[in-house]
Amino acid sequence: MLFNETYDVIVVGAGHAGCEAAAAAANLGSKTMLITMNMQTIGQMSCNPAMGGIAKGQIVREIDAMGGFSGIVADKSAIQFKMLNLSKGPAMWSPRTQNDRMKFAEEWRFVLENTPNLDFFQDMVKSLIINSGKVEGVITSLGIEIKGKSVVLTNGTFLNGLIHVGDKQLGGGRMGEPKAYGITEQLVDLGFEAGRMKTGTPVRVDGRSLDYSKMEEQAGDKNPQKFSYLDTPKLTKQRSCYITYTNDTVHEILRTGFDKSPMFNGTIQSIGPRYCPSIEDKINRFAERNRHQLFAEPEGWNTVEVYVNGFSSSLPEDVQLKALHHVPGFEKAKIFRPGYAIEYDYFPPTQLKHTLETKLIENLYFAGQINGTTGYEEAAGQGLMAGINAHNKVHYKDEFILSRDEAYIGVLIDDLITKGTEEPYRMFTSRAEYRLLLRQDNADIRLTEKAYNLGLAKEERLKNMEEKVAKSSELEEFLRETSLKPSIINPILEANESSPVDQAYRAAQILTRPNLSLEKLTAIDFIKEKVEQYNEEQKEQAEINIKYKGYIEKERDNVAKLQRLETIRIPEDFDYSKISSLSAEAKQKLNKIQPKTIAQAGRISGVSPADINVLLIYLGR
Repeated sequence: MLFNETYDVIVVGAGHAGCEAAAAAANLGSKTMLITMNMQTIGQMSCNPAMGGIAKGQIVREIDAMGGFSGIVADKSAIQFKMLNLSKGPAMWSPRTQNDRMKFAEEWRFVLENTPNLDFFQDMVKSLIINSGKVEGVITSLGIEIKGKSVVLTNGTFLNGLIHVGDKQLGGGRMGEPKAYGITEQLVDLGFEAGRMKTGTPVRVDGRSLDYSKMEEQAGDKNPQKFSYLDTPKLTKQRSCYITYTNDTVHEILRTGFDKSPMFNGTIQSIGPRYCPSIEDKINRFAERNRHQLFAEPEGWNTVEVYVNGFSSSLPEDVQLKALHHVPGFEKAKIFRPGYAIEYDYFPPTQLKHTLETKLIENLYFAGQINGTTGYEEAAGQGLMAGINAHNKVHYKDEFILSRDEAYIGVLIDDLITKGTEEPYRMFTSRAEYRLLLRQDNADIRLTEKAYNLGLAKEERLKNMEEKVAKSSELEEFLRETSLKPSIINPILEANESSPVDQAYRAAQILTRPNLSLEKLTAIDFIKEKVEQYNEEQKEQAEINIKYKGYIEKERDNVAKLQRLETIRIPEDFDYSKISSLSAEAKQKLNKIQPKTIAQAGRISGVSPADINVLLIYLGR
């Protein structure tokens, strides 16, 4: 046999979910095998060359706080950094990087190849080895058996992937790469429910053929930050993106291809992402709009390839090119590869436990697009959690679950398990009811100690977090105790169109005014001298804690109230059909999902507050 040993964890697929799953399991001490169809595409950015964004940036920071690698890899391959939503409150601030696509994959491979306990094998997994309802390994297309105590499936868009360009169809998981087959059919035979989803990717063009003078430059932040809480390099130079717009002529040309569009002629039946629609979907759904925004995003430092964000399409390639030539700045554009749509198999995630282990097969875990999500960050967060829980399960340790008030990753997984999804799920800040607690700036404070106790985050991370908390608290105390006389503070207030004061106020009280900031208070020499002793993260933490203290405390009170329902556990394999007072829909949904607590039951679509009251009474509460 090629492989005589039995692995603790086998990870199938080396995209964002697979990389994080393999790294987590191996770093926790599990003997891990990562199987990929192509060793050259480990950590590949299949779609846009960027990480983070609204709510997604928070997930990347959470992964980093937990000892994952997406943030480190993103920092080392970044070509631009922007903090989004700075005009709004800190709950909405979201970091985002543009990345060098080739450098990103190179950094991921370097990380994984330097991870102890991790082996690699290039082949397609065509089936699972299952005995008595428990997974025991995989079989590859070469007929090779690899034994494992647990298996994490992170197949992305490869399960029976079908690519569409106009009326042309190609089997594949990505353009130029074959599809994976066999696993879906086996799992359906075992009783799993499967479905089909659709996603797409835009046209890529030759940057040398674009006229950037006709577009709006979008530079990175003047003082770029980074994702990782570790000492990763900060950007000293950046590449700009550019904005341009479609127009009525572009839309009319695109409409000429609708009869050959798989979206409109019935070839594609599956559901695509609501919040990242193709350009033909946009002009069809929003017919009243005469233009749509496009971003020209560079693919790296040393390539001329440009990603046209906003121009995802499955129209015929000649229609795509003809329409692009009427976009300002793209009149002479040369296409490297056309946009395309891809259909693939997924498994409705209500079939999983909160650990991401399947309910039907013990020690089998799903992570990423196989669960109906879209996005690198959502996939990576799931991969991290699946890798942790697979390791814990085979080493007889407690399951590790993040709650909705602890992390966006917790919101993501809870939404998938309790609500399911019939369209590609994408994370937004609006999905998190406690988003003021789940900010990008405090992910380390929320999660690093948990990860350290697991054995995933190293002591360096814990010390960094503890120093940040101590220093920000020290600065916060200084601002709360420092009194400012009217003669000192009024010139600053008047300069910032804020009402002057007629008595002394604490610096912290002044800081709570909406148009005042810590930076503006440093116009006072002795405050500046004190503030300069702290780094940017420590200053930011202190300022947020002061300005939003009342709101944060109110949100924590709400968490405490709802946590009472989280403590009311429901017996395993509970038969809801015997409770006659429950609605028919509630019985069906509750029996299918089998929530562990009353709070989880209340988040299931179709379970009403009246049903929850019935459950509470039945359980004697």
